Amino acid sequence: MEESGGGDLLSEAMCSGARVVVVEDCVEAPAAFVLHLLLKRALAGGGGAALLALAQPFFHYDRVLRKMGCNLSMHRKSGRLHFFDLQAFPGATRGGSIADSLAQLYLAVQRVVDANRTEGNAARFTVMIDDISLLEVAACGSANDVLDFLHYCVTLTSEMQNCSLVVLIHEDIYSSEDGVELLLPLRYIADLVIKAAPLSTGLAADVHGQLSVVNKGMLSEQRPAKGQKVWNFHFKVKENGADFFYPGSRH
Repeated sequence: MEESGGGDLLSEAMCSGARVVVVEDCVEAPAAFVLHLLLKRALAGGGGAALLALAQPFFHYDRVLRKMGCNLSMHRKSGRLHFFDLQAFPGATRGGSIADSLAQLYLAVQRVVDANRTEGNAARFTVMIDDISLLEVAACGSANDVLDFLHYCVTLTSEMQNCSLVVLIHEDIYSSEDGVELLLPLRYIADLVIKAAPLSTGLAADVHGQLSVVNKGMLSEQRPAKGQKVWNFHFKVKENGADFFYPGSRH
């Protein structure tokens, strides 16, 4: 993904050629702040984004991003941010099926991506799903239908240059052998996996958790495939963003 205001560890760990980014979190270490940072970066430098929101309404994201210096209302009015409010996603519609509803959602996303491409915009475009776990709930637990939808979204990143897909998933929900239908396929198709976890040493006042960024090493010509690279560092969430630092470097 394209980065702006580089210099932090998350920016360094990520690579500009990533097409599919999976963000994993758990109850003890929620990673919504990572989505906020990635959304801000997606809109920087003339980029665009489509946010498929199941976890929070627009005013929540607008309030949070405004504290980070990013005006989502302005980006929405200018057409650079396309907000899909899916908190009341219908699942199986009257006379239709869950697959039909997801197909209609995909077509709406595809129209937004195609419009960005036909306008000759060379800036990066990001499709972001803020909670794939809730999309599965909205789909009445049909993991196969959600996976089909995800695979269609992945094709957009292949067909359109500078297009990325970012997905948040709650790893603890899918930690059992019976609940890996979404987690394992997402890890497989991801170029980058960003995982938030609690500190192994327990709670700390100035450290909220740890991040692991798994870069599969196939994201650009500058980083040829030589096996995956893993970055591990701590984070502290702030009102206007987050701090990232190596263990022991915090004073």
